[in-house]
Formats: sequence, C-alpha cells, structure tokens
Amino acid sequence: MPFIDTPETNALKSKVEKLLSEIPDFTDDNKNLKINVIKDYADNGNVKLLEPLLKNAQTKKAFFSSVLDSFVFNTAKFKEFLEYSSACNSYSKYLGQKIGLYMGDSSLLDRNEVVLNFSFKDCVLEGGQRKEDGLDTYYEYNEKKGEYEKKQSKRREVFYNEVLAQDEIDSLFSPKAFCNTKRYEKGKSEKCTKLNRDAELNKKRGLAEDTITDNLIIKGNNLLALHSLKKEFAGKVKLIYIDVPFNTGSDEFKYNDNFNHSSWLTFMKNRLEVARVLLQKQGIIFLQIGNEECSYIQVLLDSIFGRSNYLNHITMTTNAPSGFKATSGKIFSTANHIFVYKNSEEAIEMNKQYVPKSFDNAYKYILKNPDDNPENWKYENFYDNFAQQNNYKNFKEMKKQVSEEELEIKLLKFMDTNKKVVFRTAAISGGALEKRRQTIEKSKMSRNKVFIHPNEDIDDFYILNGEMIVFWENTYKLIDNKMIPAMALTDVWNDIGFTGIANEGDVTLKNGKKPEKLLKRIVDLATKESDIVLDYHLGSGTTAAVAHKMNRQYIGIEQLDYGENDSVMRLQNVINGDQTGISKSVNWQGGGSFVYLELAKKNETALEQISACKSLEELTELFDELCSKYFLHYNVRVKEFRKEIESERFRQLSFKQQKEMFSRMLDLNQLYVNTDDRHDKNTGLTKDDIAITEDFYQLK
Repeated sequence: MPFIDTPETNALKSKVEKLLSEIPDFTDDNKNLKINVIKDYADNGNVKLLEPLLKNAQTKKAFFSSVLDSFVFNTAKFKEFLEYSSACNSYSKYLGQKIGLYMGDSSLLDRNEVVLNFSFKDCVLEGGQRKEDGLDTYYEYNEKKGEYEKKQSKRREVFYNEVLAQDEIDSLFSPKAFCNTKRYEKGKSEKCTKLNRDAELNKKRGLAEDTITDNLIIKGNNLLALHSLKKEFAGKVKLIYIDVPFNTGSDEFKYNDNFNHSSWLTFMKNRLEVARVLLQKQGIIFLQIGNEECSYIQVLLDSIFGRSNYLNHITMTTNAPSGFKATSGKIFSTANHIFVYKNSEEAIEMNKQYVPKSFDNAYKYILKNPDDNPENWKYENFYDNFAQQNNYKNFKEMKKQVSEEELEIKLLKFMDTNKKVVFRTAAISGGALEKRRQTIEKSKMSRNKVFIHPNEDIDDFYILNGEMIVFWENTYKLIDNKMIPAMALTDVWNDIGFTGIANEGDVTLKNGKKPEKLLKRIVDLATKESDIVLDYHLGSGTTAAVAHKMNRQYIGIEQLDYGENDSVMRLQNVINGDQTGISKSVNWQGGGSFVYLELAKKNETALEQISACKSLEELTELFDELCSKYFLHYNVRVKEFRKEIESERFRQLSFKQQKEMFSRMLDLNQLYVNTDDRHDKNTGLTKDDIAITEDFYQLK
C-alpha cells in the first residue's frame, strides 16, 4: 500500500530523516540525505542502517516484522517510503540540484551509469612505441613455392584483461630495476649508484625528508616507468604536462586499424590512472592534444579525475596556413588543445599570469595639466592630441596619410611615453559602488570634473562623470623582465609562436617540438620553485629543459629514440649554459645536474644479442641461451624450431631473415627486469645496477 500524506506519516518521515542525518555516510556536504546510498545499504542489509532503525520504536514498528524471536527488515517497504519521503519533503528535486538526466532522485552522472565505453576498456596496454614496433614481421613457408615468404601485419599488441590476467598485470606493474645510470653535471658525467635526498629542501616543500631530490630522466616504457615511480613519488608531483600521441593515423601511435581508436583510449587510460596517483592533492595536470581525439580525451579525463575537477580547456594556435595544407578539402586547422584538471576537490588557485596587451582604443583621453589637485585637471581627446604632436591637424587626417601598421607602432610608443596621463573611464561596481555612491552622483551632476572620494581607502581612485579613471600605466606588468602593457591570461593562447624553434636547446626536432615559452607559461601557472614536474611523453625534453632553467625538480620519461636530438643531449646543453628558448628571460647561466636511468632490459637484451651475431653458426650457438634465459612467445614450439633451424630450407634464407625469425621467438611484452628479480644471475644486472635499484626503492 503506497504511503499517503497523513500526520502519522509525516511524523515517521521526520523521525527517519533525523535518524539518518546523524549517520555521516548518509549525508552530503550540504547535510542533504543521499537517498541512493541509503537504498544500497538497505539492499545489502548493512548494520549501519538497520541498527538505528531497529533501536527506535517508531521505525522498528514501521519497517520490521516479528518472526519467532527475530525481526525481519522489510526492504521493499523502506525503499518505497524513501521514494515517497524524498519526493514530498521540503527539498524538491527541482530546486537546487544539477541539471541533467536523472533516475529517481539521483543524476546519472552521480550514479556513474553514463560512461565513455570502448573496446579494451578493462585491459592494460603495455604499448611499445618504438618506431620499429609499429609492424610485426614474420615468415610463412609456402609449400608450392618451396620458400619462406616475408609478411607484415600491424603490431599484435597483447591486451592484458584486468579480470582474466591479474597475475600478469601485477607482474607487469611491479617496480622495474634500473641500469646504465649516470649523473650529469657541468662538463662531466659519471656512474651513479646513489641518489640525493636533501632533507632540508624536503622539509621546506612539505615532503618526506627522504624523498629523492635529483632531477631524473628515465628511458623505457612509460607505463612501466610510471608504476615504478609510485613507491617514491606517489602524492608528491605538483605538475604533470604531457603532449600525448594525437592519433592522427600518421603519428607514432600505430596499432591495429580496426581498433586503433579503442587502443589509443586504453593506452591513455592506463597511463592517466597511475599518473593521478603521483599527483599531490593540490596537483594539476595539463594535457595537450590535437583535434582528432580532443572530445574523447575530455570525457576520459572527466572519468578519471572527476568532472568537478575540470579547470580549463585552453585553445592555442600552433602554425599558419600555408602551401598545400591550406588548399585541402577541409578547413585548415591551426588549433591545439590543452585540458587542465586538478587532482582533488580542494580549491586550486593558479598563479596569475599576464600576456602583452596591444593598442586599446578605449583609452581615449589625455590629461593636459596633471598636478596634485585632481579637481583642477583638464583633459582632451587623446587621438587629436597624438595627431597634433605628430604635426597633423587631427587624427582623421593622420589616418589618411599613415599606414595602419605604422600608425599602431606610433600610437603604442606615444602611449608608453605618456602612460601616466593617458586614461579611460570604467563603470564602478560592487562594494566600491556602494561606498562611493554620493561622490558618484555628485560627479554626474558636475560634468567633466574629476573627484576624489572623501577619506579614500584606495590610492589614486579618481571619479569622472560617474565612472572611475583608469590610467594606461595601470596595465603595465613585469613580463620576461620587462615592464610592458599587459592583460590577464585567458583560455585562448595565440601569442606563442611555434615557428623558428627548431634549434631550441641546440637539438633539432622537426615535428612535435614545443616552444620553451609555452612550457614556461604552464610551469609559472602551476608551480613554485623546487616543486616536482613530471612529463612522461618527454620527446626532445622541452619540459625538463624549462623546469631545469626555472629551478623546478623534474622527472622525464621517454621510450622513443631520438638519437642526437634526445633529452639527454639537450639537458647537457642546458647545464653548460644553453642560451636559446627562455634562457635570457630567466637569466639562465648554466649549472645543476640530472641523473639518467634506464629500465633494465630483459628480452630487449636478447634482441641486441641476436642483432650482434655475424653468422648462422653464432645464431645457432645462441639458441639454447634464448630458450633458457629469456621469455619466449607463447606460440613458439622449441623442439620444432630447433629442427627448423637445422633444415636446408632455413639455411637458404638470407642472414637478415634468419635473425628476424630468431627475434620473433621472443615475447615482446617481457622486455624489462622486475626489481624482485634483481639478484637472479640471468638478469645481467651489474653490482652497480643492483646498488642504484636498491637505493632508488630504499631496499635493504
């Protein structure tokens, strides 16, 4: 029988609300009951709900039935009462709640029932991104032709399912051992077996005293490297900036065509989830991306960081339309996107930033007689004054004879020279309006006369014709060590050029390189000195280079090989005093250090051994070691393959083909050594490798 609005029902309603509101699990920050949480507790027979209802005589009678010596909770009746109560209470579902799709009193967003779904969502994608990992090469014997045929397919990546392959995932995510470590300082590099942990610095920044304080560059798979950082850096990183694979079809993200989009989403999800673990509560992530996956990445970021933690969507221009691109069949795109999310519900206040301000025609007045008594001030039209100073009758005549470009240059120069007397007026609002109402009205009645509010609490607050005077000088801010006209930074960035930056850091990277000026802005916005900055798609090392010059600690991870243009080369240049990029604006003189570490290879070492072989005989001698020491692909039949390499048809293959077939024996998803295996003789780790690994993880 449905509940009806009676005095008894209303009394029961009040009692239930009082009982439930005293239980923290059942109320939100505004002390409203969380109806769907209470329903879940009812369905599960949770003691936190049943105990207070059973102790109270009124609710015990309403929702429990006596059976022998026990009481049985009537779940259906209680839930029905909740539906009635929430619909009829004073907090209407149409008042003060979020707009959106609802199921009962709960929005679908809150219930997490509307999500971004994609193939492989519950999988882990290790994601090799080396250039050679894009395609699998294999050989198939053709009986009719009597020879092996070379074939290729898109890389057959292993997707570890989170339910079916948890053991494999646990092993995959285990901290990895390090090797080939070096400390780079000005003019030298040396083997590193111990990392710095500056206790005093860590105290100042509120981190554990034994936190690593070295700058780190890690070479290897970024998913595995991120998981290897958790023990040391969880909750310590202030800023993450990543310039991710755009998935354009022509970039480094080359996976099976049928599921490329889903593979990319899985790849991104796996890394973002662990990256968030590394962020401080007050941490911020900036993710840069192109148009292709822009909409999807925002939904994915919503699901991982929470929609309420969204801060900004910044749009920026990266290049100008030119050549064949601008004449293609669609509108030429110059846009990149940067999504900004905080890591928690705590309030975040980024450092205020300014950008250069161009000529502003709202500043149309100039004082003729600035003195100590504003009531004596006289002013005139700025433009005509400007024209007369340039020997023209008026501004209208000047515009006819001077080009627009030259005119703006002259205007800005004139405004700079006269910045203390060029002004505009602006409406007064808020508390200032209420405090100064009498002076404002007096000003309106005495046209063209300047007033000061009596007993003014703010210096230089002048009122003209009911509005406040704003001098051009007030727009000046310090940008790159220069005082220039400026305005507050917005979410449209079109003032940072992407051309002419190819040689920044004395390394050249034609595609994908980011201007140091862009990273400086982001680092300025989100951090202060000594904060930790992480970039796990490091590329040529722009993020690390900027962080180094700005005295931030940084961690960079890169798995692609950029040869002479990689981050290690760039950072050596930075230490030695590189003067490109932002160096002049931050007065960079060189110095500092960083430590380079590699994830210790397992099967990767086997691939290198195969590559080093000079003959089939050397390959054959290596066979037993490959089988006993390394991880083989699951479909390799060792006995059959041993017979095959001894056959005449195998000997007829080119040596290059023979080495490629040996390489395909190996499982490409077992490339690195787990820290727990560091003492195994088969790992190939040296004493120094074991020492730095144990020091990094603080193992005994």
